[in-house]
Order: sequence, then C-alpha cells, then structure tokens
Amino acid sequence: MADREQSAREAGPPRGEHRLTALLTCAMAFSMLQLFLLGALGPRLVDELHMSTTVLGLTTTMGFGAAAVLSPFGGRLVDRIGPRRSLVLLLLVSGGALALIGSAPGPGFLLAAVALGGLPQALANPATNKAILAAVSPARRGAVTGTKQSGVQVGAFAAGLPLAVLAGGVGWRAAVWTAAASAAIVALWARRALPADPPVRTAPSRFSPVPRGAIAWLTVFSVFLGSGIASVNTHVALFGARRLDMGATTAAALVAVLGVAGIVGRIGWAKAARPGRAEWLPGLLAAGAVAAAGLLAASLWAPPLVWPAMVAVGVFAVSGNAVSMVLVMQRADPGRAGQDSALVSAGFFAGFAVGPPLFGALAEAGRYGAGWLLVAAEFAAACAVATAWAVRERGARARAAVTT
Repeated sequence: MADREQSAREAGPPRGEHRLTALLTCAMAFSMLQLFLLGALGPRLVDELHMSTTVLGLTTTMGFGAAAVLSPFGGRLVDRIGPRRSLVLLLLVSGGALALIGSAPGPGFLLAAVALGGLPQALANPATNKAILAAVSPARRGAVTGTKQSGVQVGAFAAGLPLAVLAGGVGWRAAVWTAAASAAIVALWARRALPADPPVRTAPSRFSPVPRGAIAWLTVFSVFLGSGIASVNTHVALFGARRLDMGATTAAALVAVLGVAGIVGRIGWAKAARPGRAEWLPGLLAAGAVAAAGLLAASLWAPPLVWPAMVAVGVFAVSGNAVSMVLVMQRADPGRAGQDSALVSAGFFAGFAVGPPLFGALAEAGRYGAGWLLVAAEFAAACAVATAWAVRERGARARAAVTT
C-alpha cells in the first residue's frame, strides 16, 4: 500500500485534477471573502458607516455565529444533495451576500448581509471535502486539500491587495460589487465543470449534533484556533492604521501578507500531514502561532515586527485548519464526510464569532497590547488541546499494538 501511494505521488496529479483543484480553491476563497474584506476595508467602513471598532468586531460575530449554527445543517445538506449542487449554491449565496454588503447604508443592514454570508461558510468544507473524496485518490488527497484550503488565503490576498487598491480608486462599494460579480461567474463554471451529482437522497443519514472521538478533539481545537485567527483578520488593518500610523492601503496589505503566507503554509503542512505524523501537527502549529501573537504585541514598540508577525500567523495559525481537514478525511466514513467536516467547521466558526468582539472591546479602550496577549492565550489553549489529543492517540495505538 505504501509503495502504491508513493508511486501515485511521484506520478503527479491525473488529468483533470488541476481544474478540480482550481475550482475548489475558488469556492473556498469566496466562501470567506467577506471576512477579509471587512478586515481590509475596516478603516473605510468605520469612517463612512460611522461604526465603532466593537461593531466592526460584531460583523464577524454575526457572520460566523450564523455559520456555526448552520454548519451541522450544511453538512447534512451536502451529504444529501451532492457536492456540485452544494458548490453552486455556495457561490450564488456568497455573491448575493457580497452584493448586499456593498449596498449597506448603515451598520444594521451590514450585519444582516454578513449573516447571510454564513451559509456559504457552512457549506464550504463539507462540499469541497466531499468532492475530493469522490474524485481524488487517497495518495493525492492531502496535497489537494492543502491547496483548496489555501483558497481561503487567496481570498485574504485578494481583499488585502487588488480589491483594496480598487477600493482606493473607485470606492469600497464598487470593489465589493466586483467581488460579487466574480462569485456569480465562478458559480457558472462550477455548474458546467463538475460531474453531475447522484439523485438527491430522500432519507437523511443518521445525524448526531455532538462530535465524538477525534472529531470532538478537533472541534475544540478549532474553537480556540478560530478565535485567535479571526481577531487578527478583523482588526489587524485597523491596528496598523490607528496605532502604527499606516495609510489605509498599506494597512490592508497586512491582510494580503497574511494571505500569501497562509497559502504557502496550508499547502506545505497539508502535504506533510500523513497518517502517524498528522496528529502532532496541530499542536506544533498552534505553538508557532503563540510566538506570532507575541510578535504582534511587540510591534507596538517596534512597528516593523508587524510584517514578520503576519507571515508567522499565516504559516502557523492559518495552516492549522488545513491540517484539521486532512485529519477529518483520514478518519471520516465517506457517507459522513460532510457531517464530520461540518462539525469541526462549526467549532472553527464559533471561535470566529467569539474572538473579534472580545478583541474589539480591548481595542476600543486602546489596549491593543492586551488584545494580542489574549490572542496568544487562545492559541496556547489550542496547543494544549491538540497536544493532549496527540498523546492520547499515541497511547491508544500503543495499547492496540500490545493487544494484537
């Protein structure tokens, strides 16, 4: 088996896999693009819509709170209707939510539009993981998963550089509408490029909303990891503009740097997440994320440190979610892959909902240093959970070996 998997890796991806990977990467990018746009365009939104930093944090809470609640439903939906229908729905709703964000006259409308964007987030990991399990050989799934998970960071790069630059030229609303139109185009591509789904299942599979076993550990890990990542995504551009004296476009570039580093990290770490090794990676990556948060705190006294800090957040913290998805696929029954992916994603989104408003309250009081230390504590908790699980897994394997 190991020889066959090695031969498959050396042979490279089969024909058509590149197109599938590109499409899934785009779907992941659009599923969470609103998060990065709200972060990158934060200084402009705060000024034009007369929002406080606390309300800016609540936009993330609204979107990811909705995603956390909808994720179990999204996982069941994907298992019933198939990945192609799910991905087309994801992209169309994402485009609609972006269009509404671009039309928002004030904070209330903006919050409602962001809540609608929770549905694409709930569908993203279940639908893309299901597509990979259906069409990609086991030897190639880690590489494809890492690449498609990097799509989230492609969205961060797009928000932090080209869309931020476009916003500087034609206004932030036109930039968001451009993103909405792009999502509709990718939905048409998905409709034409993906193989037809099987008939819709009329009888839903057995479902438990409570994660168990490895899925439960990964869900708790994802709560703490998501809390820290979301605080950085949502507030770092505003931090750069208000405390480090950066211009709005330069501050938005911090999000772009995070995106590029996350792309590299997710692809590299997901490829390394092979059975027997993958269990130790979440704890390792969370430990690196703690150091990254320390650099952000230190940038208050040495502003240039904010750039390597963003690279470290991307390489370590952001990559942790890609490794989690690889671990889910290594353990999930194909018939439950959507549901198990959704449960872990629900934990991640719950963290995204909780983290930014806590950070925002500290930022509103001018306590950015305390905010970055809070992020470090969240990453440290993720490290503790992941390491405890890895030790438990090693003990279970040792006991099984003795028994056999």
